[in-house]
Amino acid sequence: MSIEPGPDARPGAVEHVVAVDGGADGGGYDLWVRESGDRSGSTVLLVMGAASSGVLWPDRLVERLGRRHRVVVWDHRDTGRSTRGIDDRPYAIRDLAGDAVAVLDALAVDRAHVVGMSMGGYLVQLLLLDHPDRLLSATLFCTGALPGAPGADAVPGPSDELLAVWATLGEPRDAAAELDWRVEHWRVLNGGGVPFDAEEFRALEERVVAHGGPPDAASATAHARAGTDGLARGAELAGVTTPVLVVEAPADPAYPPPSAAHLARTIGSAHRVEVPGMGHALPGAVLGPLGDALSAHLDAVDGADAGSVPGRTGGAGR
Repeated sequence: MSIEPGPDARPGAVEHVVAVDGGADGGGYDLWVRESGDRSGSTVLLVMGAASSGVLWPDRLVERLGRRHRVVVWDHRDTGRSTRGIDDRPYAIRDLAGDAVAVLDALAVDRAHVVGMSMGGYLVQLLLLDHPDRLLSATLFCTGALPGAPGADAVPGPSDELLAVWATLGEPRDAAAELDWRVEHWRVLNGGGVPFDAEEFRALEERVVAHGGPPDAASATAHARAGTDGLARGAELAGVTTPVLVVEAPADPAYPPPSAAHLARTIGSAHRVEVPGMGHALPGAVLGPLGDALSAHLDAVDGADAGSVPGRTGGAGR
C-alpha cells in the first residue's frame, strides 16, 4: 500500500491517492481520500452509501466536525476518483469495509470514530465485528441491521415509490436527463419530513460530476452487483461492546421505522436518538440536529477515552 498526495480541494484540506495492493492475485486499485479539520483531535472516518462518493458528505457537517476532529472521507471503488471497473476487478460488499481499514492504515490512524450512512452503515457494522480494535466509536444512520439479526422479518422494506425509482437505475439517458433523474431520486429519498429543495440537490449532483466525471451505468450499478457473501452476520451484533450511536431518520423511505429501533436493539452497546423529519438524505434542514447528535456522541466517547489508548501520531486514537 502506498499513499500519494494530491492537490488541495479547499483551504485546510489535503487529498491523497491511496494505492491498495491487490495481493497475490494482483488487481490493485486506488482510493481517493481527503482529510481536513483539526489534526490534533481524534479522527472521524465518514463512510458513504452505495454508488456515492465522499463529496456527498455536506461541507457544513464536515466543517462542524472538523472544529475538533480530523475528518476523513474517501471515494468507494467505482465512485468519484477511485478505481472503477467491477467487471474487471470483481469484489464483494464486505471488501469495501476492508477499504476503510486500508484508508486508516495509509493515514497511520490506529483508531477512529466511524460514521456510516446507508450501505456505509453495513460496512461500519462489519468493522464493529471484524476490527473493533480500530474503532473508538460507531455511528449508524439511514441503514438497517446486517442480515441474520433476530426480528428482522418484522422490519419493513423500502417504499414502493422508491423501488419504482430504483428500477430505472442505470437506464440510458443523456447528461441533462440523468441529472433530472438524480434530483428526482433525491426527492424520493428525502421523504416528506422536511421540505425538499431541488436546487440544493441539483448543485450537489453537479458537484459530484465535477469531482468524478459524468456517471456511467456500470459504475452506478456496481455496488448493486457486488457480492453479498459474508453479510449475514446480524446475530453477532449483540456482542458488540464499542460505543454505538444509532440515529433514527423517521421519514426514511429506504429504511423506514422501526428499522433504527431494531438496529439499536440488535447491537449490544447502542443507544438511539431521533433527528426529526430526517429521511434518506442530508439536506441543510437536518444538519443542525444531526451535527448535535454526532458531536455529543463523539465528545462523550473522547472524554471517557482520553489518554487511554495512544495513537501512532500521538494523542488518544488519533
